Amino acid sequence: MILSTASMADERDHKAYQRIASLDLCMDWLLAYYADPSNVLALSPLHQRYPLPINTAKWPVHDGSLEQLFSLDPDLVIVGEFNALMLRSQLQRLGINVEVFALPRSLIEVEHYLLRFIELLGISSTHTNAKISHLQGEGLNQKTFNVQKPRLLLLGANAVGTGEGTFEDQLITQSGWQNYLTRSGYITLDLEQLASDPPDAILWAAPDSAALANQFAQHPVLAKQLPEDAWLTTDYWRWQCPGPWTYELIDQLTGLREAFD
Repeated sequence: MILSTASMADERDHKAYQRIASLDLCMDWLLAYYADPSNVLALSPLHQRYPLPINTAKWPVHDGSLEQLFSLDPDLVIVGEFNALMLRSQLQRLGINVEVFALPRSLIEVEHYLLRFIELLGISSTHTNAKISHLQGEGLNQKTFNVQKPRLLLLGANAVGTGEGTFEDQLITQSGWQNYLTRSGYITLDLEQLASDPPDAILWAAPDSAALANQFAQHPVLAKQLPEDAWLTTDYWRWQCPGPWTYELIDQLTGLREAFD
C-alpha cells in the first residue's frame, strides 16, 4: 500500500520525476540503488551516518531544513510513513509534492512498494525486471525441505526478538525456518526462558558493537546453550530498510537453512 498526498494530480502518477529529494534513510537507499544521480536534488543527511554499500559520496545532500528544501524547488519529495512528519507537513502546506511510502508489512507489499518507486522514476520495464529479479519468480516461492523446520530466533538490540505477524517473520518462514517466537510483534526476551527452551539457531540482526543494547546477546548463558555454529549472521544493513536487497536477504537465510542441517 502506498499513501499519496491528496493534492497530487492524477496525471502525475504517470510522470517520471526528475528533481527528487529524500527525507529519510530508506528513500536515500532506494534512490542510490535505482536513480540516475542527475535526477536527484538531494539525499537526506541520514545516509551519511548509515551508509549503503553503494558509493554516494558525490551525491548532493540537504541539511534537513524546511528553508533549504523549499529553495531547491523539488518536483517530488519522498518519505516513509513514520518519518519527518512535521517537515513533510510543512512542505505540503507550501505546495511541494510529497509522496509518502507506507512501510511494507509483507513480501507482496514490498513488491508494490518497489514497483511504485520505479514508476515514479520512470524506469523502463526491462530495467525493472533486471533490478527486481524475484518479484514474480523464485523469490516468492518458498523452498521445500523434507525435514522438520529448525526454530530460528531473530534477535535484535535491547533483547528484542521478532515474533509472528511481522515482516521479518515472513522472511524467516519464506527461507525454510520456523520462527522461534510464536507470539505476535516485537517481544522483549526472557533469558531464563531461552535457557530452558533454546532455539535451534539465533540470527543476530543488530550492529556488532560493545553497546549496552547488545549485552543480552553476549550473555554467557546463551553462549553455553547454543554451539558456536548456531549463531548465524547476515548483512546487517539489509534488515534496516525494505528494498531489492530484501530478496537477497531471503537468499542468504535460505543458504543458512540449507547449511544448518
